[in-house]
Amino acid sequence: MKILHAMIRVKDIEASMKFYTELLGLQKTHEIKLEDSILHFLKGNDSDFEIELTQNFETPKEGYTNGNAFGHFAIETDDMDKFDKKFKAFGGEYLYEPFVMEEAGSKIAFIKDPDGNEIEIIQKL
Repeated sequence: MKILHAMIRVKDIEASMKFYTELLGLQKTHEIKLEDSILHFLKGNDSDFEIELTQNFETPKEGYTNGNAFGHFAIETDDMDKFDKKFKAFGGEYLYEPFVMEEAGSKIAFIKDPDGNEIEIIQKL
């Protein structure tokens, strides 16, 4: 078995595309237009795993509610300091500022996307 993608429903596709492409550096691979939605697929340079941003034509005014079972996505960066500068220039605020997690041999930080989904940024040390 191979994990192919994870789907996220988004309230504002423009804000989400900007976040995932400009800040996180993912590239849009393709989209699928359906009767009730457009599925936007993105992936990183070194991975076949994709994130599917689902743009429903009828979206709740307040957006979507995240369940309490989902935790976060994890994305690797080569340079946390460079990401930190880019993130701050992007106007982002950390959920958890970058810190070293000795047990994992990593420097990590947590951020949220425009819809409140948590994303762990990891630099392996």
